[in-house]
Amino acid sequence: MSTSPTSLHTTDSPSSNTDAQSGSLPAVLVLADGRVFRGTSFGATGRALGEAVFTTGMTGYQETMTDPSYRRQLVCATAPQIGNTGWNDEDDESRGSTIWVSGLIIRDLSARPSNWRSKRSLQDEMASQGIIGIKNVDTRALVRHLRDKGSVNAGIFTGDEAAKPVDELLAIVNEIPSMAGQDLAEEVSTDEPYIVEPEGTPSQSDTLTVVAYDMGIKTNTPRNFSRRGIKTVVVPANTSFDDIQKYNPDGVFISNGPGDPSTADTMVDIVRQVLSAKIPFFGICFGNQIFGRALGLGTYKLKFGHRGINVPVVDVATGRVSITAQNHGFALLPPHVDDASEKLSTEELTASFDTPFGPAHITHICPNDNVVEGVALNDGRAFSVQYHPEAAAGPHDANPLFDQFVTVMQEGKAK
Repeated sequence: MSTSPTSLHTTDSPSSNTDAQSGSLPAVLVLADGRVFRGTSFGATGRALGEAVFTTGMTGYQETMTDPSYRRQLVCATAPQIGNTGWNDEDDESRGSTIWVSGLIIRDLSARPSNWRSKRSLQDEMASQGIIGIKNVDTRALVRHLRDKGSVNAGIFTGDEAAKPVDELLAIVNEIPSMAGQDLAEEVSTDEPYIVEPEGTPSQSDTLTVVAYDMGIKTNTPRNFSRRGIKTVVVPANTSFDDIQKYNPDGVFISNGPGDPSTADTMVDIVRQVLSAKIPFFGICFGNQIFGRALGLGTYKLKFGHRGINVPVVDVATGRVSITAQNHGFALLPPHVDDASEKLSTEELTASFDTPFGPAHITHICPNDNVVEGVALNDGRAFSVQYHPEAAAGPHDANPLFDQFVTVMQEGKAK
């Protein structure tokens, strides 16, 4: 069930004071490990709590901020200036244009947006949605700290709260639950099913139907299906297998989403039913982790995650490298591995392994750290990737994966 992303904030009413609106109120970022970064506030005022993470994307801050996968996270932008392109009404990746980040951490806020699509400034949109930001932070030092120490819980405190003793603020931060063990998908998922119709006028008999589980789905995903003439029925997280049968799906899709995949037992059981019924399956990000668990793989929390639009991924079958958009703090363990620190050769990592649904194999890895980036059944009817072929923002190298899923569904329908 969708809930307001501001539920983790104690947010004051936007100030009418000109200095406050311009972001001159003092602000402080306090990390759970005791590191403190001071700056000034922008957007709303008050308090924002969450896990501090960083994204390396140089563009696409609007898509990042409206991505439901960032639920309960304070996002640090590595790009030195944010707000240049303002805020438009076209690039939101959430239904209802909801900003899902808990807070935004930046170096420099652009004084004036300059883009032909801009409707308002970034800070005006943040203020209207009650989202707190801190600017004038040494983001390079912060990112180096998070890379060295790992993502940690943190709080942004503005105005009078920023003047409180650090020990008092640190005590507040230390009460934030760890992201590990958090089941957040239902907080961002749709409350009711809805349909995204195919573009054009395909004949009724030729139209494929995908049931897409909304674990925090980005709007560009059903849009990609629609462009390919596919009807998408988006359903809430944990909708039973029996309930989706009434849509007579040609394929089942599971989206990206926030939280710890080890908590998604219901969805894992649903995927096992989908695989047993031999319905084509495609998963992205959280969907990749759920699919992996359905095949018997474990999951673990990454030190600082993969977040950005410039992450390389290797297709182990072809050796081809794609530059991808990513946003995940958890990953799949390789087959027969219980400890993520265990070092495997590429041959060991990608060797075929047995599952209750037939043999499977790892399809993609990240050359930066050998993280599993994709898995598939050997017969090709079910596959998933950790990265985002729908991009938004990001490169389109991986977009043909949607075509691959269409082909699998067409072949299944022809049988």
